[in-house]
Amino acid sequence: MHKRNSRLVLAVVAAASAGALLAGCAGSGGTPTTEDGKAKVIFWQQKFEDYQQAWFKQQVADFNESQDEIEIEYTVVPADTWDQKLKAAQAAGKAPDVKTTNYGNIKPMQANGQLADLTTLMDDQAIADIKENVADFVTVDEGVYGYPMLVEPSTVLFYRTDLFEAAGIDAPPTTYEELIEDARALTKDGVYGMNVAQTAPDLGWSSWGGQWNTAGALPLRGDWSEAHATDPNYEKLASLYQTLYMDKLMPQEATYGYADCSFFGEGTVAMSACGSWALGQIAGNPDWTTTQENFAVAPFPSSDGDATKPTATLGGWTLTVDSKSKVQQQAADFVSYMLADNPENLVEFFAASGFSKYAATTSVDEALAADPEAAENPYMAIISEQIVAHAKGEPAYPWDVSLAFATALEKAMRGGDIEASFDEAQAAITDIIEKQKLAGMGTGE
Repeated sequence: MHKRNSRLVLAVVAAASAGALLAGCAGSGGTPTTEDGKAKVIFWQQKFEDYQQAWFKQQVADFNESQDEIEIEYTVVPADTWDQKLKAAQAAGKAPDVKTTNYGNIKPMQANGQLADLTTLMDDQAIADIKENVADFVTVDEGVYGYPMLVEPSTVLFYRTDLFEAAGIDAPPTTYEELIEDARALTKDGVYGMNVAQTAPDLGWSSWGGQWNTAGALPLRGDWSEAHATDPNYEKLASLYQTLYMDKLMPQEATYGYADCSFFGEGTVAMSACGSWALGQIAGNPDWTTTQENFAVAPFPSSDGDATKPTATLGGWTLTVDSKSKVQQQAADFVSYMLADNPENLVEFFAASGFSKYAATTSVDEALAADPEAAENPYMAIISEQIVAHAKGEPAYPWDVSLAFATALEKAMRGGDIEASFDEAQAAITDIIEKQKLAGMGTGE
């Protein structure tokens, strides 16, 4: 029997035995209920693109109509107030039962005892369905603390096919050397050859794939006892950024942040690094110079041309259940309904995204492969098979570490001495390790 079905019966019995006096409240340590006696589950979703809110809203409505034991109370929280509202709710003992959580927060939140283990609440088949290279993002020891909804690679190379043809370039670059060579050939007539992140906050996360690619590891690795920012392999990444910027092969001002592909869409650059979500942005701006007819995607070049090395990290979102929730099973049933029980739910979501986000479970991958619209999408196979398949997860260490390393990258990009810049990052990360007591807290990578 499906765990949800069996546990729903128990939930109904428990709710019925509680009596009418408990309707509309949480009895003494009991299940929070609505006025008509349903178990009440609070769901918070961080605000994303409009189509995502529409999808979540429909899923909540469908779930509430599909059964009469559980009622989902749905709230959309703006991203700029999310952390503040969540911390306030947790401090008041009113944290949402279910919430959207990004991969980078899973392990820190689990270490703080904030997340329920879904292996005790969801079917074994649903847990086994999580793709192998995604499972590690949500797994601690043998427990799974978030059910993945999607992945989106942080770095995809977008390029203009018409400008490539005009410059006599017949294929996207596969090495850093080829990228620079192509950027030089494409920088003309008021168009820059390339665009990458250029401020420390953007470089902090957009360069993770490049850090893995050049050095095979991040600057804080192992058990987090020692910084490795001076690993000489990182100099290849810094040199790439420095050449692109100092030789004016890329825009000189960060008019748009890395997550915004407007430079590329408006025709300011011939090539651009951006996340897969840029596909949705381009599709949503039909008046741009860049249209589906004149651009293509490829993996970002590898420093040495090895296409099996990671060039991107996988960001994305999960649904988590609060460890202190009094309706953990009902909350997990809702998660199963949306993300595990019916792959077609997510096929609809990915179609609405313009196929700019990618499956985190095998069953959804299979459903997408069988869907005519997905199968005909010109970008999906490239990003899924050539980028997502080799990508790494986002680091679990504090953001301060990434920002310290990115500050060195920005200094180097703008002409600073590369070795001296990384020496400064080494000192900064060493200080973070000491002050935040990170030694021994690492995950082993």
